[in-house]
Order: sequence, then structure tokens, then C-alpha cells
Amino acid sequence: MFLSSIRTTIFCGCRNAGKGFQHSSRSPQLRQWLVKRGQSTFTAEAGASSTPAAATVPNAATNRIVGRWLLGCSGLVVGAIVLGGVTRLTESGLSMVDWHLVREMRPPQSQAEWEAEFSKYQQFPEFKIMNHDMTLPEFKFIFYMEWGHRMWGRLVGLAYILPTIYFWRKGYFTRSMKGKVLGLCGFVFFQGLLGWYMVKSGLEEKPESHDIPRVSQYRLSAHLGSALLLYCASLWTGLTLLLPAQKVAETKRLMQLRRFAKGTGGLVFLTALSGAFVAGLDAGLVYNSFPKMGDRWIPDDLLAFSPSLKNIFENPTTVQFDHRILAISSLTAITGLYLFSRRMVLPRRAKIAISLLTAMAYGQVALGISTLLLYVPTPLAATHQSGSVALLSLAIWVLAELRKMPK
Repeated sequence: MFLSSIRTTIFCGCRNAGKGFQHSSRSPQLRQWLVKRGQSTFTAEAGASSTPAAATVPNAATNRIVGRWLLGCSGLVVGAIVLGGVTRLTESGLSMVDWHLVREMRPPQSQAEWEAEFSKYQQFPEFKIMNHDMTLPEFKFIFYMEWGHRMWGRLVGLAYILPTIYFWRKGYFTRSMKGKVLGLCGFVFFQGLLGWYMVKSGLEEKPESHDIPRVSQYRLSAHLGSALLLYCASLWTGLTLLLPAQKVAETKRLMQLRRFAKGTGGLVFLTALSGAFVAGLDAGLVYNSFPKMGDRWIPDDLLAFSPSLKNIFENPTTVQFDHRILAISSLTAITGLYLFSRRMVLPRRAKIAISLLTAMAYGQVALGISTLLLYVPTPLAATHQSGSVALLSLAIWVLAELRKMPK
């Protein structure tokens, strides 16, 4: 009896306590406090989760993506340079006598279309003076060479412009990088216009000239020079994004080495550019001997043109002589850079870059001499031109490895 009374009392007390708790939880003050607590917790969690997302771009990962893209673009520019050189060596550059951004992307298909295209080519000086006995199959070969070069140029343009739009929308570019990629895209467009401006110079009638029809060596060198600048800028930017600057003590000797490397790189660029004048004037065919030019160290017709300054750019003998001097100077400078660097403590990558630059310089000189002695065969001449781009690439790599640490 007594135990049953205690059990009843405890049960009723627990039930009343539960009702009291339920009643208290329904009170407006407690409900508002719980709602505010939940909202503040949710806001804090959302802010904590959104903070890392807002700081994701640009970062090291996106820099690597942009750097690889720029290296890929620079590779496409190399392809355009090599293909342009082969087009020049096969004398195919004047086969397409007009320029259309979209319409010329489709080559002639039917026999009638090919004959119409060939008929247009026959109206210009190259056919009348040099190729008056050319057949339609021969014309198709030189046409496809020039068409391939132009299509490759359009591919280069798309490779720069389309990813630029995508990366810009994704926020992959820093403020300074936006200016750089806009400059690169604008340079691609300028390069295309300059190419057509160069071709036009070879299509013009020149009654006062007795020379074979060819493009202006000035415009050819401008076209090649702008392509090399585009390549150098793309490669440099890509390497600086992918290769972190290495910690090296800023000593006086390192500063001297850095200046030496910059001067050597400029000399390599100038040597490659002088090759455009050699190609434009067919100067590789005037003296096919080495080390002398004919029987003399300095040929008699070195200053045959008047005024004397004209010889540097228009006299094939002088142009070849200048290219020889620049090539030997580049080789000497690179050898000196290598010997100077051996006496210094440098990072491993920098030493490898300088060693490869030196080896490539000697290989490039050997290619140039062989091309000269064998009367400029197309495969060897194209390899020599590709070697100049490879040498320039290694010079840029050396500069990237020796650059200062950002502050």
C-alpha cells in the first residue's frame, strides 16, 4: 500500500514536470532566442565556407594552367614560323593573290574552281616572269603550302583569343596579367595584317626592276620579327608562371651574369632577325664558301650600293656578311657566358639551361655552315631556321632562371 502511493506520487510529478517544460518551450521569448541562435549559427557557417571559395582564383593552380596555355600558344607560334620558312623556301608565298578572313578557309574543290584560282595567279608577275610554264598540279602544291600557313595562323589566333575569354570570365588573370594577354591577342591580330601587307609587296608590278618577283625584305623581316616577339613574350610569361624564381644571393657577379645573359639574348634575337634579310634577298646563294667569301675575307662588292647605308639592307653580299658576323658574335658571347657561369654557384636548373644554350649554339652554327656550303637545300635551310628559334628559346629560359626574386 505504501509502495503503491510512492509510485503514484513520482509518476504524477514527472508528468507535471514534462508539461511545465513543454509550456515553457512554447513561450515567445524562448522561441525567438532559438530562432536567432539558429540564424546566427547558419550565417557564421555560410561565411566560413564562402571565404575560401572567394579566395580561390587566381592562385598557384590557376597560374599553372595559364602558364601551360601560354607555352602551348608559343609552340603554335613556332609552328607558324617554321611553316612560313618552308613556304618561303618553296616559293609558295605568292600563290594566293587575295585575302579573306573566312572565305579562303575553304580551298578550291572542283576542277572549275581550281582553274579559276590558277587563272587569277597567272595575272601576276611571279607567273609571268618565273612560272610561265607551270602546270595546274604544280600550282596546287604551292597553293596548299600558302593555304596551310594561313590556316595555321588562324589556329594561332583562336588559341590565344578563345582561352583568354574563358580565363577572364573565370577570374584566372591578375590585373597585370590582363594587360599582358590583351597585348598578346592584339599582337596576333597585327601579325595577320602584317602578313598580308608583306604578300602584297610581291604582287605589285615593278617595270623598273629586273629582279625576280619577291616580297619586300623589309616587310618579311617585320613579319618574322613580330612573330619572334610574340613567341618570346608568350614563352617568357609562361615560364615565369611555371618556374618559381630561385633564391640566389644578389652578388655583384650575379648581376654581371644577368646583364651578360640579357645582352647575349638580344644578340641571338638580332641574328635570327637578320636571317629574314638573307631569306628575302636569297643572300644565301651569293657566296657558298666558308670561312672566306669566295677567295677573300672581305668581298669586293661589300659596299657596291650607294649610299653606303643601303648595302646593309639591300645588298645580298653585305646581308650575308652581316649574318656571318652576327652568328659568330652570338657564338662567342654564348661561349663567354658559359665560361663565366662555371665560376659561380648557381641553381641546378640555371646551369642546365646555360649548358644547353651553349650546345645549341655550336649546333646552330654547324647547321648554318652546312646550309651555305650545300647551296641552301630546303630541308637543311628549314632546320637551320628552326634551330634559330630553339636557340632563342634557350636564351629566354636562361633569363627566366636568372631573374630576380619578386619583392
